[in-house]
Amino acid sequence: MSTPPVQPGILARIPRAARYLSFDLQDGARAAESLRSLAKTADGNSCVIGLGEPLLRALGRSVAGLRPFPRYSGPGFEVPATPTALWCWLRGGERGELVLRSVELQRLLAPAFHTASVVDAFRHGRGLDLTGYEDGTENPKGAKAVAAAASDDKAPGMRGSSFVAVQQWVHDFAKFAAMSTKDQDNAIGRRKRGNKELEEAPRSSHVKRSEQESFTPEAFVLRRSMPWADALGAGLNFVAFGKTLDAFEAQMKRMAGAEDGIADALFTFTRPLTGAYFWCPPVKGRRLDLRAIGI
Repeated sequence: MSTPPVQPGILARIPRAARYLSFDLQDGARAAESLRSLAKTADGNSCVIGLGEPLLRALGRSVAGLRPFPRYSGPGFEVPATPTALWCWLRGGERGELVLRSVELQRLLAPAFHTASVVDAFRHGRGLDLTGYEDGTENPKGAKAVAAAASDDKAPGMRGSSFVAVQQWVHDFAKFAAMSTKDQDNAIGRRKRGNKELEEAPRSSHVKRSEQESFTPEAFVLRRSMPWADALGAGLNFVAFGKTLDAFEAQMKRMAGAEDGIADALFTFTRPLTGAYFWCPPVKGRRLDLRAIGI
């Protein structure tokens, strides 16, 4: 069977630079017209697009499997839900290029959408989080990546679509620096030097909480997270694509300790500021395929 027509930027290597834009709907907006214009210009490679549940609701449409982002809380932490109508992941090699492209994108969408947030991100080293640990070590590759990220739904405009979970995490670098190297490794579940998994890591370690093979069914996602930084802070913009939202949700539920009361040790030095789900339509040729929502 041929490869599903997933937006190619989802499967591509993490770029050197990125800009994530989220948009809300203008009051009384005629969103369908702006989406048609967007579909003609967004190639799914240099610009990956996700549609939020608020947008589909305003259009009187729905996509099976897209649902509100779940909220969780525990001692000293909260996992918020911050839904928006539209998400755009601009990918490139230079920040100035992305700024100019975002200006054009905002102009294109202005009749129906206004900018809710902008997050500038970058590749750090060989693909490290700003804590120095490798991100996405267990990412599936090749055909397995496609199987994890792309829907095989045969309905028109659904095959090759994807769902994405997006969270902006902000790190407390002072707290992290105050931890011993051993405690840092135990919190992650891997050694910073060499990236070796710790077999005897605590049950609260991130690796133990989110180990994809440990779920029933297995909870594989394709992570495309990138570090971010601005004048107010820095951290990781977490991005996980899946053929459904089930795998991410299973991981997030366990990280929050909803199953056994053991929260992920990540919450000792980082916390999510946002949380949203989006549906990423497939591509047809070099444009978005919006047949599934009648556009």
